[in-house]
Amino acid sequence: MNKKILKEIISWVMVFVIAYGLATFINKVIIFKVEVPTSSMENTIMVGDKVETLHLSYLFGDPKRGDIVVFPFPDDETIDYIKRIIGLPGETIEGKDGYVYINGEPLEESYVTSLLDNDFGPFEIPEDSYFMMGDNRGVSEDARYWDDKFVERDKIKGKALFKYPDFTWFRKYKY
Repeated sequence: MNKKILKEIISWVMVFVIAYGLATFINKVIIFKVEVPTSSMENTIMVGDKVETLHLSYLFGDPKRGDIVVFPFPDDETIDYIKRIIGLPGETIEGKDGYVYINGEPLEESYVTSLLDNDFGPFEIPEDSYFMMGDNRGVSEDARYWDDKFVERDKIKGKALFKYPDFTWFRKYKY
């Protein structure tokens, strides 16, 4: 094999190695994708939707109420959950008469599909921790039911940026 061909092959291999390394870095450090397996966030995120999440979201700011975030399930950190931040550090959260109350005031939640089916709390949220709930309150296994009710700030893996549907229906068609 002459040197020119060998040099060309090596240059192409290097392009693929660099591209693979860059893609891996981006997926591990900057963004990552999660697939939603349950209906706990419906109608905001549907079962099977893919959600792109930004690791660096809270590098320069704090999480806010209403943010949809990915974090390890506090009772089994081998499982990742995606839920909405409802309660912030230092607040008291309670559910009664179908509604969520923060420090005794009802919370406006346009994204919720159903009222609470049972009361919970009151819980005082520790500093540097958050209270998470799903939007589909009737089926969501969220902080109301966990043994460890709160998610610490440093456990939040990232904030949801955007979602896209599962396009498996597209694979049915052959061209």
